[in-house]
Amino acid sequence: MLAFTVEKLGSLRPVEVPAPEPGPGQVLIEVAAAGANYVDGLFLHGRYQIKPPLPFVPGGEIAGTVKALGPGVEGPAVGSRVVALCGFGGFAEQVAVPAAAAVPIPDVLDFPRAATFTQSYCTGLYALRNRAGLQEGETVLVLGAGGGVGLAAVQIAKALGAKVLAGASTAEKRDAALAAGADAVVDTSSEDVKTAARAFSEGGVDVVYDPVGGKLADSALRALRDYGRYAVIGFTGGIPSVPLNQVLLRNRSIVGVDWAIWSMTRPEQQAALHREALDLVADGRLTPAAPAVRPLTEAGQVLDALLNRQVTGKVALVP
Repeated sequence: MLAFTVEKLGSLRPVEVPAPEPGPGQVLIEVAAAGANYVDGLFLHGRYQIKPPLPFVPGGEIAGTVKALGPGVEGPAVGSRVVALCGFGGFAEQVAVPAAAAVPIPDVLDFPRAATFTQSYCTGLYALRNRAGLQEGETVLVLGAGGGVGLAAVQIAKALGAKVLAGASTAEKRDAALAAGADAVVDTSSEDVKTAARAFSEGGVDVVYDPVGGKLADSALRALRDYGRYAVIGFTGGIPSVPLNQVLLRNRSIVGVDWAIWSMTRPEQQAALHREALDLVADGRLTPAAPAVRPLTEAGQVLDALLNRQVTGKVALVP
């Protein structure tokens, strides 16, 4: 089978490799679509804190059909539609994963949307509810709201009963945020985020959801009300320095959100979170937008576009 492999950093190429055999406790999935994520681009170029040994196959989330069961595995049944987190190996035609990681896909999701769901929506649900304690009726400022993680956060915040101000740098991305349910938008390339957020929330938002960092962080921190919570998701705009006096003087909180580490170290809790997120899709409270669909042969170009923040929404790669 073909697997798109990193043999040297920055270079992704197709390599013919033996098809995997599912071991004890595993299922073999025929990959119908793989999600392309910002973190995959960081892995490709050796810019993430975790550096897998070369060679490796990127791709942490997949959707497809169960092809075979390993010894001792009773389900999911061969032929069933599943989505799975695999860590690495997703940019290939087949992947073997632990049976517990293969979760049935609701009928309302096709393979491309299922493959681009897990990381973004589980991050959003874990960040907003578990870490920031978002309550119904509160206000949220979502930065980077035109990307996959940001758009998911907009929908999750609305599903939890919050009002959402979405910040994005282009008109296309702001339109996507409004389509995802945002109550209002702010142009982060030309408007002052603090001023816009305080006007939107009548004095300060309850929660900031920030996957961007960089120069937006200071203004976003000052946009919080007293006792507000700042959820740190990532640093697509660079790692910021923030004035901690703004935390102390207003009794604000800064919470770190590393969903990936949490999900790997607490697999049972992650499985429950994943099922809950998919249940929100099944009952219509979340409606993931259809991603752009590109052939897996273009994975390198897609990952570079993600790193350069040139992508609105999500991208699914199809073998």
